[in-house]
Amino acid sequence: MINRVFWEKRVKSAWEKAPIVWLSGVRRCGKTTLAKMLGGVDSLYINCDLPAVEDMVKDPEFFFRNCEKPLIIFDEIHQLKDPSRLLKIGADLFPGLKILATGSSTLAAGKKFRDTLTGRKRQVHLAPVLYPELEIFNKSSLTKRLLHGGLPPALLAEKKDPSFYREWADSFFSRDIQKLFGFRDSAKFNTLFEYLMRQSGGLFDASKAASAVGMSRPTVESHLAAMEITGAMAVVRPFFGGGRKEIVKAAKIFGFDTGFVSFFRGWEPLRAADNGVLWEHIVLEWLAAQNPDRKIMYWRDKAGRELDFIIARDREEIDVFECKWHPDEFSPDALKVFRSAYPNGDNYLICPVSSPYKKTFGSLVVNITGTLP
Repeated sequence: MINRVFWEKRVKSAWEKAPIVWLSGVRRCGKTTLAKMLGGVDSLYINCDLPAVEDMVKDPEFFFRNCEKPLIIFDEIHQLKDPSRLLKIGADLFPGLKILATGSSTLAAGKKFRDTLTGRKRQVHLAPVLYPELEIFNKSSLTKRLLHGGLPPALLAEKKDPSFYREWADSFFSRDIQKLFGFRDSAKFNTLFEYLMRQSGGLFDASKAASAVGMSRPTVESHLAAMEITGAMAVVRPFFGGGRKEIVKAAKIFGFDTGFVSFFRGWEPLRAADNGVLWEHIVLEWLAAQNPDRKIMYWRDKAGRELDFIIARDREEIDVFECKWHPDEFSPDALKVFRSAYPNGDNYLICPVSSPYKKTFGSLVVNITGTLP
């Protein structure tokens, strides 16, 4: 098994703050493997997909009292009828016990989770394989990561298998979406899912999407919300300060994985123009992993000037992250306009370069780097 050290540290750090760690992430991203590696011999691993588990935990107090391990792992806990009650009793009545619960969504998703366990849990969202993790995944290349995506089975495969992506989408609906949200029409959901993957990286227009897939606007919005909750789609909202002719409503959407974006767009083999689009997705995943408690936004004004990602450290310090496949593709025009309104913060140009360096554009200093701060 491959040690994903970044995520192991993240989970262990979360346990220092709360007894329950909720490990979320899309199907096949490696939650079970990571859970088992964290547990070892001092843990009790429970696969909640098994029918017998429901009876095993029917009396939570009895179950926990007879458990001799200091760590309990509930894998795919959302398959149980009342998972939040089970976790609450474990955290409240058995101090010192550590619990790791995995699921494809946030704890607040669906009607099953009547108690979100405020104060008792921390959430860690496991992303597909990050750019800095490629070295440990059989030294997988960045080009392969862009094409295959970051789900470990797909990334480690010698060739890209179209059936993997189709089967994943079908399983995603039947095992996650349908059970958590009660949606019934898999054909419509999958049609929208594919449409959004093809639009990934662009501005989202609910009315246009509804017309394209033959659904009502409220249905499109509810389905997109479910995709966002389960981590299959990231919705990046605009940053604005008011009164500066900025876009304030239109969100951008990003598919969770470059393998699915390239698959549904028919991008195989990848062309040079495709790399920059997919690289932006890689950087977004990386930024989200590094900044789990901060909003990642984008900026655009009504003249069409745009910056890829914005992170506000506080009311005054606002960092800018531009993503380019090659540094020569960067133009400072949008950044100059943005900094005239928001002068404080750091500027980063994230490119797959081996060594970081700085470059000045007038009074602006831009950090050109292949790593994140």
